Amino acid sequence: MKEMTKKQMADAASRHWNGDGNPLGANSEIARKLKQYYDELVSDHVPDRFAQLLSQLEQTEPAQKKD
Repeated sequence: MKEMTKKQMADAASRHWNGDGNPLGANSEIARKLKQYYDELVSDHVPDRFAQLLSQLEQTEPAQKKD
């Protein structure tokens, strides 16, 4: 791994403390890819059979709470 010079480290620290630059630093690419994956996952279609099972589960839960 490439070592940072003292000037590079100072510049990175000043950007962090001054609020300039990306607050996630080196993790910004990971965060971007995780967000992209999450957005794709949330937008996926739920299979009809799975939606039916969830509906059945929701209907049985109130009946169980009354017991």
